[in-house]
Amino acid sequence: MKRGPSNAARACFSLAAGAGIVLAGALPVSAGNTLTNPGFETDPAGSSLLAWTKYGPNNYNETGASAHSGSNYFKVYQAFTGVVNSNGIYEDVLSGPSATYAASAWACTAAGDTIAGANLAWVEVSFHDVGGNVLALYRSAEISASAVSSGGFPRNAWALLAVTNQCNPANGAIISHPSVLVAPAKTSFARFQLVFQGDAHNSAGSVYFDDLALEQLDGEPYGNWNIVWSDEFNGASLNRQTWTNETGGGGWGNNELEYYTASPANVSVSGGLLRVTAQRQSINGYNYTSARIKAQGLYTKLYGRFQWRARLPGGVGFWPALWMLGANFPTAGWPGCGEIDVVENNGADLTHVQGSLHSGSDETAIYTLPGGSVTNFHTYTLDWTNGAVSWFVDGLRYETQTNWGSSAGSYPFPFNEPFFFVINLAVGGDYVGNPTPAQINASTFPAELQVDYLRVFDVTAPLQITASAVGGGIALSWPSNIVCHLQSASTPAGPWSDHLPTPNPYTVAASATTFYRLASP
Repeated sequence: MKRGPSNAARACFSLAAGAGIVLAGALPVSAGNTLTNPGFETDPAGSSLLAWTKYGPNNYNETGASAHSGSNYFKVYQAFTGVVNSNGIYEDVLSGPSATYAASAWACTAAGDTIAGANLAWVEVSFHDVGGNVLALYRSAEISASAVSSGGFPRNAWALLAVTNQCNPANGAIISHPSVLVAPAKTSFARFQLVFQGDAHNSAGSVYFDDLALEQLDGEPYGNWNIVWSDEFNGASLNRQTWTNETGGGGWGNNELEYYTASPANVSVSGGLLRVTAQRQSINGYNYTSARIKAQGLYTKLYGRFQWRARLPGGVGFWPALWMLGANFPTAGWPGCGEIDVVENNGADLTHVQGSLHSGSDETAIYTLPGGSVTNFHTYTLDWTNGAVSWFVDGLRYETQTNWGSSAGSYPFPFNEPFFFVINLAVGGDYVGNPTPAQINASTFPAELQVDYLRVFDVTAPLQITASAVGGGIALSWPSNIVCHLQSASTPAGPWSDHLPTPNPYTVAASATTFYRLASP
């Protein structure tokens, strides 16, 4: 069942008789385009460009024979404001320090609408920290009227623009010409951006873009973000070293209608999933039952990357939530302790999810799933550091908060304290508009919130094996703070077998050809 990002060691070792230990090099990993909707084929012409954020007024998804491939392409031109202006689109993709990429886009300026004056267009990739600050900037060559007239860029023909200029983020000046884009320290996400800079003279001309690529090169989309804790929900019951049940009713301050139980009918683990189930069932004066579990007193974390893969139930009255609460809740109370909603949803709306901070003031944003439904599995990610929190769905950033108020302390309190996890499925309540029992009963019961995994990442030393000679054998070791396990195979292509449990270091005899790697989680 487990899907989604997981890491493998960047290098493996071959133990060959009589040859000692040989570094076999990087594991073979197929590069992949990390962009969503890179050819604009998901959209009908003129739509909102799913997964992309527009800036400036003149951004259009066009349909026709002019496309580089498929049916659609993106058209952009200047704003005609009489001052230098920018129009374009961007997409923010979850990343991490040391992740490596190649980036490009196909571009065209038509013979009947060739870029003119001092207008410029280019492709750029920038790397940002959790708060959105630019850490590094890379750009392609510029499309300009002079480049077209000199033959440096063709008119009425598609040309590939590769992003190969590293630039000074402060002024755009070119620093170097790398072939590989490397995410620097503190990277949270990469931004792929198309830019049309209009001049102050309202000059004419447009540029088309199509078949964009931000290609991951090394198989490590998160770079040195590695899993330091996880619950994969692979057993037959809840891990009681992490989770306890909250039970009872009373509305929980939100006029909810369910009664939370610890019954297996309401919370269970099977098939690699945590299942939180709402039932239409009478108990203690309540007409619905469900479950709410928490890690309070068992596991807390301050800062990091938090990732849940889950599918949410659809139906009027269902209110699933994956969230975090300040560990000082018993003394500070709510909202003084702080609350981080990684994701919550009104079950009557299958296309939107919400991420929020609550601490006496409310900071929030709603995200529209690009062509999807909450009833499908999605990966919900939160990046959290001192003074900044960012939310992602399926690797796309949709919200960043860098300022908030507090009823119990000064900024950045309370979001500079440890938090614990909470998972629940409510029925009814303020958030879902207080539907009537008749409206709720028209929904399908039982309704199930399914969680595939919950993973916590930190920036660590690289996930890799080191080796040293020990007597007549070889001792393999790896970072002890990363959730990972050893695998072996007779060839680099596998198949790979797990070694569980495995002591660290692990000593092997150098008497046969065997390849070893790490898998995480």
